[in-house]
Amino acid sequence: RAAVGEDDLELGAAETLETAAQETERLNGEGVAAIVGGFASGLCATASQAASRYDLPYLIDVGVADQLTKRGLKNTFRFSPSFGMVTKDALERLVALNDAAGKPARTVVIVHEDGLFGSGLAKLLQAELPKLGFEILETVSHPSPARDMANVVLRIRSLQPDLVIPSNYYGEFVLLARTMQQQRVRPKGIYAILGGGASSLRFVKEFPQAAEGVMDCNHWPDPKNPLTAELRKRTEAAGRAFAYNVPMNYSAVRLMAEAIEKAGAPDRLKIIEALSTQSFASGVMPYGQSTFASGQNTSALPLNTQVQDGDVKVIAPPAFAQAKANFPLKA
Repeated sequence: RAAVGEDDLELGAAETLETAAQETERLNGEGVAAIVGGFASGLCATASQAASRYDLPYLIDVGVADQLTKRGLKNTFRFSPSFGMVTKDALERLVALNDAAGKPARTVVIVHEDGLFGSGLAKLLQAELPKLGFEILETVSHPSPARDMANVVLRIRSLQPDLVIPSNYYGEFVLLARTMQQQRVRPKGIYAILGGGASSLRFVKEFPQAAEGVMDCNHWPDPKNPLTAELRKRTEAAGRAFAYNVPMNYSAVRLMAEAIEKAGAPDRLKIIEALSTQSFASGVMPYGQSTFASGQNTSALPLNTQVQDGDVKVIAPPAFAQAKANFPLKA
């Protein structure tokens, strides 16, 4: 949450899924000017709905479920791209990647968490991948949290897909990648879409062999923005791993602070009006100027990354690329 005084931004936190509505009620009672965050789509849905009863501006940083901005809630805005936006870019770039390599990939296994996020994305992929010439061999769901991925990986081994496309949260993604490495299941590519760990430097540092070569289409900062390197340095100096949620939340809070300034006061209705009608800097994200239509940031753009030589590198689109994709991977 964020509230602005004379010259400063005061920060607090409300981050438990089970208490999203109650925490929103508490924050409203404290008189905050706005809420930023949510991360998980389910939490964002609950908290923003509760905030709407009080005309309390709610800026979603990461939650991607399409319906979050399709409920007619005038208080709710999303800084990040939605499911549909990410999937469109991810699939266009997958086709370009495969074409450039001589079309080595034809078959796919989708692995997804069974909540709002993973199930929604899997449904979109099931509809779109066949249109692009990919055969879906199977769609495998798993709970979050999951303690074991052995059965999932055994199924992947038996199907022998060219590509594995995972969509899950950090713990489950890392468990999947590690189990695949341990069982020596190595497809031509792991192409995550909003993969919870696929672009995480914590994952890269702790499990470099499992991480190497993993691709992801996800939230990621502009590598050519000098502030990105500075933010990463500050994050790591504080003993924390740099992952997509750091630049996303950092940039969303900055945007909300700008919205409150443009509103002229920490007045909720004026902040909502400012968010609805004006444009804003996007922090370190590759969005240019952020503008909202029906609550969605129309400038939001995911980037494609790949773990190469122990670091996360942007491989697409060309305007932001730091490296060429390593694809297909060697067996």
